[in-house]
Amino acid sequence: VIVSSVQRHARHSFFWQFVFHTYTTAFTLVNGNGTPKAKEYSLHQKQIFLGLGAISYSACIGALPLAFMNRYTLKSPLMQLVVRKLLPAPLLGLTSAFTVAMVRSPEFDNGIEVMDRNGKVIGVSKKAGEKAVMETALSRAVLFGTTFFLPEVLMYCLQRARFVKNPRALGPVRMFVIMSVLAGMLPVSFSMFPQCGEIKRADLEPEILASTEETEFFYNRGI
Repeated sequence: VIVSSVQRHARHSFFWQFVFHTYTTAFTLVNGNGTPKAKEYSLHQKQIFLGLGAISYSACIGALPLAFMNRYTLKSPLMQLVVRKLLPAPLLGLTSAFTVAMVRSPEFDNGIEVMDRNGKVIGVSKKAGEKAVMETALSRAVLFGTTFFLPEVLMYCLQRARFVKNPRALGPVRMFVIMSVLAGMLPVSFSMFPQCGEIKRADLEPEILASTEETEFFYNRGI
């Protein structure tokens, strides 16, 4: 996160964002819901291919504004503000959510287990899988989008207030601010939705409802 936020060249930005998304994709793959089972294909291989595609696409999207600016030598203050300060946060948030959705897409297709209040598995629900993936993707977007956006706002305020007078100190201060925001946002992101998510009876498939009279259902959201 720190290295990606300070890049000024498209090639370097692509490399470091590729590294960043590789790590987050591997984390997502390990900490997803393990319900989906493959019948006619290797689920693990499919997720790896989807992950590699999502990583490459996300790194390209992240580096595209810098490539566009450098290619057409757009050096105006407004363009610098948009490309270097405003765009990175929403782009990183969206691409982080995109990689989660791609890697865990088998949970959309095959569904995940839903349980009653006693932990007994009632069935496998695609709607619960969709809800789990979307909640995780949203929490990941908030985590990294905020981690890119808030430090820029704080650094702008510090510079306006002339809190940091030595230009050489701006780099270490920026690094400290990013680390602090990331450390603060981690628990916020993980607590946005409960680990054991709840889904309403009306939101489940009819075939699951036909086998039980329970009114409360739960699922493992993953991280």
